Amino acid sequence: MSKIYCSVVIPVYNEEDNLRPLFERLSKTMDEVGRPWEVIFTNDGSVDNSGKILAEFYQARPKQVRVIDFNGNYGQHMAIMAAFERVRGEVIVTLDADLQNPPEEVPKLLALFDQGYDAIGGHRKDRQDSQGRKYASKLINFVREWTTDIKMTDQGCMLRAYSRKVIDAISRSGERSTFIPALAYKYASKPGEVEVEHAERAAGESKYSYYKLIRLNFDLITGFTLVPLQLFTLLAMACTGGTLALIGILFFRRFIYPGASEAEGVFTLFAILFFLVSVCMVGIGLIGEYVGRTYQCVQQRPRYVLREIMEDLSEG
Repeated sequence: MSKIYCSVVIPVYNEEDNLRPLFERLSKTMDEVGRPWEVIFTNDGSVDNSGKILAEFYQARPKQVRVIDFNGNYGQHMAIMAAFERVRGEVIVTLDADLQNPPEEVPKLLALFDQGYDAIGGHRKDRQDSQGRKYASKLINFVREWTTDIKMTDQGCMLRAYSRKVIDAISRSGERSTFIPALAYKYASKPGEVEVEHAERAAGESKYSYYKLIRLNFDLITGFTLVPLQLFTLLAMACTGGTLALIGILFFRRFIYPGASEAEGVFTLFAILFFLVSVCMVGIGLIGEYVGRTYQCVQQRPRYVLREIMEDLSEG
């Protein structure tokens, strides 16, 4: 069996209209690279005809196409992790199935890998998304960089390349909820970035709602830093100091320099109470997020369940 140079990993969830043009364009691009390659599709519980189409790809090119079929929907990052555990290439490229990141851009990442970079991130040129999505991404990028000190120009771009050593380290980590690009940057010795084209979605709808983006970034922040807990501790200390100062002011106005009405004092105390209760609720939720992650880990349930794997690993 020829040694595989590049493994392309593509998670798939209800992308039946995009798969055939994606595979045609990817195959042409990788054949032009002129080095042995493979593509691993992970069918993440699609309910359309995506599974049948992927089976057709395997039948057409069994030496280059491998298909992992989940028994349900476990999410994009679990779909990628399942493929990471089975890749054979020296360099592993992740690519979305929606054709917004053109497959023709893959050689740009491979060129940087050949120069010695071990984690290459694409950042989208002239991003073809709504203004709301762009502003949300900028805010999320800012929060992520400020809290985790992980510097990525475009964390939402899935077109990325990693060395085999980085992928092996990610696979061994065994984390249940993680953000793969950030984890890769932690393990990389020479990360890099390259500008890539971005296209409008050819068909179908985005699988990432604003709610899912928020959940993903909760995983990112709580999985890589204790800064939220530390910030909450500082806020609690500031609230304690402010409350003591306010108690002193109220004592002074009540007993030393009377003049404030009793009603004013009652409403002031209510305001303080409501504020402190809200702070406590935020803190409980934040602590619960960390405890919940620990709870998921100690359960030791499988991160995903396979229905079938289509692959031909024989030589020749």
